[in-house]
Amino acid sequence: MKRACVIGAGFGGLALAIRLQSAGIQTTVIEARDKPGGRAWYWERDGFTFDAGPTVITDPPCLEELWNLSGHRMADDVDLMPVSPFYRLNWPDGTVFDYSNDEAHLRAEIARISPGDVVGYEDFLRYSAGVFEEGYVKLGAVPFLDFSSMIKAAPALARYQAWRSVYSMVSSFVESEKLREAFSFHTLLVGGNPMNTSAIYALIHKLEKDGGVWWARGGTNRLIAGMVRHFERLGGEVRLGDPVARVETLGSRVTGVLTRSGWHAPFDAVASNADLMHTYRDLLSDNPRGKQQARSLARKRFSPSLFVVHFGVEGTWPGIPHHMILFGPRYKGLLDDIYQHGVLPQDFSIYLHHPTVTDPSMAPEGMSTFYALVPVANMGKLPVDWNEIGPVLEKRILDEVGRRLIPDIHDRIRTKFHYAPADFATDLSAYQGSAFSLEPLLTQSAWFRAHNRDDAIPNFYLVGAGTHPGAGIPGVVGSAKATARLMLEDMK
Repeated sequence: MKRACVIGAGFGGLALAIRLQSAGIQTTVIEARDKPGGRAWYWERDGFTFDAGPTVITDPPCLEELWNLSGHRMADDVDLMPVSPFYRLNWPDGTVFDYSNDEAHLRAEIARISPGDVVGYEDFLRYSAGVFEEGYVKLGAVPFLDFSSMIKAAPALARYQAWRSVYSMVSSFVESEKLREAFSFHTLLVGGNPMNTSAIYALIHKLEKDGGVWWARGGTNRLIAGMVRHFERLGGEVRLGDPVARVETLGSRVTGVLTRSGWHAPFDAVASNADLMHTYRDLLSDNPRGKQQARSLARKRFSPSLFVVHFGVEGTWPGIPHHMILFGPRYKGLLDDIYQHGVLPQDFSIYLHHPTVTDPSMAPEGMSTFYALVPVANMGKLPVDWNEIGPVLEKRILDEVGRRLIPDIHDRIRTKFHYAPADFATDLSAYQGSAFSLEPLLTQSAWFRAHNRDDAIPNFYLVGAGTHPGAGIPGVVGSAKATARLMLEDMK
């Protein structure tokens, strides 16, 4: 029986492992941390459950397919709950916009803010449907291994003006600045600047509209637990708390892996779901390919990091929906500070996550779980001491949530902690503390992104946010589908 190793138990790594094991490849997943999940890690403190993220689950069929491969049902392991509205958007002047796939309600929300933009929204929806078909359905799980594959995709990308940014394209359909922000902010959820990220990412609107937004009962961590349970049911092995120290090679072939504890095993193929730079610079440091790729990656642009405040409060808040975006006073200027200038601005926009309004099990009775997330520049652009800055920024964020939603928030908090760029770097070996790997620019997408199969080591593969198609649950699960197809073909 052929044997494969997957390094890292994030969504991409587990999805790949399930596909390989379902096809009869004896697969071992090796995870550095004491729990699976990667960025979907979690904490349990004082009776509260805090998911590290991601918290937005879209396109459930891409997940269900992982169970269907072996004749099982995802519903036996994971309970998905619908979330509506998808997001409530709130601006400093008090304007509120509920974003959902309730067609009548969404059009009424648009008309309330800018009646003249209802027709423009219809045009944007048609555009989103087109790029969804071309960019997600047709190309989302197709590996781009050579430039000719990019050339073949170019006409469709050109037809949808992929060189333009999401914000630019949205602006061509609607006039209201608030609606331009409402229909372009989604790229931030995969590490992209709406002002620079390719308009192809407008497909996210169609993805959410058709598939909905979901929550796994018990937290995103329960979806990870369900994937692990299913993988082990198929006969796969998961090794936790033992980081891979080296991917062993002989010439241009991978031969096995060695972990920090000294555990060693030979494998016919190895795939990495770990950070790209860590993979090449550290795990493949003994092979010339590792050094070469590390130098190449250092010239690329990595996505920003995140600063997340997790807090549990006394009381329940039925008026605060599951997902909120609290926009700050600036949009483009704030994005420039984060992506271009590398400064920590005085203002910010907050993604507020409130899972207990959907799933009370995330907190003790009569309590609520929240996290407030703000994008910040990565450590390559913003080399500050987060031990010093963290408590200051934490208070500013909680003050803003209190000012806009929970006036006595500081009195109600029962537990809190924050997670900063330095934690991404330490816990996840994330280069520059990036939260989403490579920034999703057009010049860092598809063939220009790290390839699903290494060009020089033919039995070494990549899966996850750093390879095609990119970050987000559907993206990394799509990368697993692309990588699995390559591995299964190569291992016949």
